[in-house]
Amino acid sequence: MYFEPYDIIVVGAGHAGCEAASAAANMGRKVLLVTMDLRLVASMSCNPAMGGIAKGQIVREIDAMGGYSGIVSDRTMIQFRMLNKSKGPAMWSPRCQSDKAMFTAEWRNLLEKTPNIDFWQDTVTGLLTVGDTVTGVKTAMGGAIESKAVILTNGTFLNGVIHIGEQQFPGGRMAEVASHGISEQLKELGFEVKRLKTGTPVRIDGRTIDFSKLIEQKGDEEVVGFSYTEPFKIQKQRSCWIAHTSLKVHETLRKGFKYSPMFNGRIQGVGPRYCPSIEDKIDRFAGKDSHQLFVEPEGWTTEEYYLNGFSSSLPDYIQYEALRQIEGFENAKIFRPGYAIEYDYFPPEQLYHSLETRRLHGLYFAGQINGTTGYEEAACQGMMAGINASLAQRDEKPLILSRYEAYIGVLIDDLITKGVDEPYRMFTSRAEHRILLRQDNADARLTEISHKIGLAKEERYDKYQQKRQKVEEIKAYLSEIYAHPNEINGLLEQKDTSSIEQKVKLSYLLLRPQLNLSMMIEYLPSLTRFKTDDRFMKECLEQAEIQIKYDSYIQKENELSDKLRRLEDVKLPQNIDYHSLQSLSYESREKLNRYQPETLGQASRISGISPADINVLAIFLGR
Repeated sequence: MYFEPYDIIVVGAGHAGCEAASAAANMGRKVLLVTMDLRLVASMSCNPAMGGIAKGQIVREIDAMGGYSGIVSDRTMIQFRMLNKSKGPAMWSPRCQSDKAMFTAEWRNLLEKTPNIDFWQDTVTGLLTVGDTVTGVKTAMGGAIESKAVILTNGTFLNGVIHIGEQQFPGGRMAEVASHGISEQLKELGFEVKRLKTGTPVRIDGRTIDFSKLIEQKGDEEVVGFSYTEPFKIQKQRSCWIAHTSLKVHETLRKGFKYSPMFNGRIQGVGPRYCPSIEDKIDRFAGKDSHQLFVEPEGWTTEEYYLNGFSSSLPDYIQYEALRQIEGFENAKIFRPGYAIEYDYFPPEQLYHSLETRRLHGLYFAGQINGTTGYEEAACQGMMAGINASLAQRDEKPLILSRYEAYIGVLIDDLITKGVDEPYRMFTSRAEHRILLRQDNADARLTEISHKIGLAKEERYDKYQQKRQKVEEIKAYLSEIYAHPNEINGLLEQKDTSSIEQKVKLSYLLLRPQLNLSMMIEYLPSLTRFKTDDRFMKECLEQAEIQIKYDSYIQKENELSDKLRRLEDVKLPQNIDYHSLQSLSYESREKLNRYQPETLGQASRISGISPADINVLAIFLGR
């Protein structure tokens, strides 16, 4: 085959690769997406779901910037829930179950309709380089394809090994071959390569589950969805279910521990702390009699179910025996056993915040190759790598989202400044400014930024502007209209909050925790104009209510972020010999030399760097 040179080659068509390719192509780059199997684009190889705690915020941020993950999730969802709704809006997190087959088909459909993307089914075995610059890729079929930049999104495929009990064999996922050559080449070029481990549970034939013994978990009556741009259309939902393990289940699983690759040392890679295997859970929490499991459908037209919380690398017969001792699964049959997979990753301290590698110009890493876990974490990295590879070719500075602008910024900053010693998963607790980084305002935070660099298109930008204007109109109206005692005191008594003796502005009443805007709209004639089933108008009303209710908290958070921003913007010269700064602790010198932070803000977040060390650096810079 003869290939014309490309601007960007994206290696791997998982969630990171798809977002990288679409972002770069939509910014005008000529892109080649290379993957081993075009039938498995954006495959949901593990849990068939998008979003969740903090992850839902990431999907909304991707959508706000012009990415496709939110649109695909909305078009293929079979259930939607807004998690943490009983808490404050900073904690609300959208999550959906997806039809995994439709998800893959929809992603491929969107990519094929995106101009500037070509596709090639092949295995990339190495990189083409000239000096310290990447110039393309080599493939298993003998191709040498030139490009100005390469984005590696290899997921779990680099030297992947699958473990089931005492069996182990090469594989990137079950029934898919591993990828060899890239890790070895990069190691020769001076990159550090390490191993991580992840796992997945048995897949169960739903026809053999007794759902009458399980707890049904229905979707929300009001489905919000992820995308800010598409009207939502889902008419029905499929239920998920909750099951529980027991001491009998645990005892059966323990019988297989001697065969476990985790416990006998065959697996060297570290597994995810927050999504452990079932054997790891019963070992670490030995005093616990039961663990909760989530039984999740994999699509509209399949009887395949995913048993969330039951990941395992134990022998298949042990998994099967233990499964049948769970209430409701006494007669269960499985489509395939659970397994663990061990794979190469590159410690992310080797990257700039743009996700370009420090050693090779034009080479970008995104997704599990950086030590993360989860579709959402991978997808946002892919989008940012695609954006920054494109900006570099326009001779523009990279787009670096800060920790007070996006969860995406928190994730990337954590990776670069703190590194990973286990698969990284995003949580709301990782974000210092989460009251600013809510799922409802991702468009307000990011759409304008993305529009300026040419990714968020006019339609998306115009819709954001319409929403912003409408929110301000609603806030102004609520700040001008008064409620009189005779028309509101009945509601106040119902909600067990003190009555008023004179007229009060609606915006002031809305500050009371016992009241919300929807109940006031139902009760007050002056708010009848806001009764609506229109999703856009509901979003605007919710946004106005949050801004009014939490205004003082938002202001304080903005003041704090402004102070931190001044620290963040203080640049550190690159290639400082920190060992020469004797006033720093030895640990700080070691870590600063290793990570080479770009700003004082980044330096302050490196584990082990103290405030005193930051003061030393500030003095060194003349501050």
